[in-house]
Amino acid sequence: MITIKRFSSTDTDFKAKLDALLAFEGAQDESIDRTVADILADVKKRGDEAVIEYTNRFDRLTAKSMSELELSHEELQQALASLPADQRAALELAAQRVRVYHERQPLQGWQYEEQSDDLKGTMLGQKITPLDRVGLYVPGGKAAYPSSVLMNAIPAKVAGVKELIMVVPTPNGERNALVLAAAALSGVDRVFCIGGAQAVGALAYGTQTVPQVDKIVGPGNAYVAAAKRRVFGVVGIDMVAGPSEILVVCDGKTDPDWVAMDLFSQAEHDELAQSILVCPDAAYIDRVYASIEKLLPTMPRQEIIRTALQDRGALITVRDLDEACAIANRIAPEHLELSIADADQWVDKITNAGAIFIGPYTSESLGDYCAGPNHVLPTSGSARFSSPLGVYDFQKRSSLIRVSQTGAKTLGRVASILAQGEGLPAHAKSADYRVES
Repeated sequence: MITIKRFSSTDTDFKAKLDALLAFEGAQDESIDRTVADILADVKKRGDEAVIEYTNRFDRLTAKSMSELELSHEELQQALASLPADQRAALELAAQRVRVYHERQPLQGWQYEEQSDDLKGTMLGQKITPLDRVGLYVPGGKAAYPSSVLMNAIPAKVAGVKELIMVVPTPNGERNALVLAAAALSGVDRVFCIGGAQAVGALAYGTQTVPQVDKIVGPGNAYVAAAKRRVFGVVGIDMVAGPSEILVVCDGKTDPDWVAMDLFSQAEHDELAQSILVCPDAAYIDRVYASIEKLLPTMPRQEIIRTALQDRGALITVRDLDEACAIANRIAPEHLELSIADADQWVDKITNAGAIFIGPYTSESLGDYCAGPNHVLPTSGSARFSSPLGVYDFQKRSSLIRVSQTGAKTLGRVASILAQGEGLPAHAKSADYRVES
């Protein structure tokens, strides 16, 4: 028997129960942070030598030089060619769908000319340019995620990033063919078989062999996350990701086995993952619970799922679907399934979610692999103010300002008045010179 929290929106202490459910202590482990700080400092100081030393120690390798840790384009293509036909076809289709979706995201800047007589000839706008070089961290060894390669590398290439450097640890020399094949399909430029904080440090500071990047993206363990936090500011990072989350809003008409498995799909990530069902039908929630008990013993990762559901999962009864959507907005989940027969009419009710899966046939797992939208999503309620990874994360925007002689007189007077009000006379005089000319 599995114990999952069950409560109702009509409970007098509902808010307290929901707050307790959502509370997550993401404080960093001090010992991890100290270790990471030391590794980063050493990589910054000694470069390749330190990277090789830590890689040999942590991944149990015997590399003598960085050339032994860099893969050639031929090796990536060989990995692609080695895949079974069904795996290659699936990977290629997923890559195509991810690329097509991201190609629809805006790539161009804009500008406009002022039309009034006193500003004629003045142009304002925005120039969008891709980042020059990006680092992609990919987990390696048995925890291999080719989908992460596609989701991080393809939007970077669509954005026009000139050079994409991938790092992936290979414990005991174990190289995952799917990951390398995904790199080949995604247009990754260079691949280094290094991981951990030392790989993040190499990307952030640059070494004799690994070029310094402008931004680091991609998931990793606690040491990688700590390293990304520490190098932020030297380089950009994508986000500080928390545990995986799914919230299913259901009308009580979906097959309960489907919903149970959808809850499992996130719970199997790790013990801190969160899976929540919200439904106005208490009898249906009973059926989902019965499906959970029936299906859990069939799951290879059942102990991880069990722990996640017992510690951070919940089955919540609500008054109606309107209230369910309001609670969804309060939670702001990473993944939100609207498992509702007429789901389209409820989408406008949702304002906070990383990704919205519309209708009972749209399982979250499709979004993870091949639907097309990015699976790198905001977690821990950050969907209230942040967005999925996209082309825009690999671009930077510059404001364009060209002021005509006429415009300088009109705007200069305004700027001068405001600058004097702020006590910045040089600013005011700089504007006044153009007015007086």
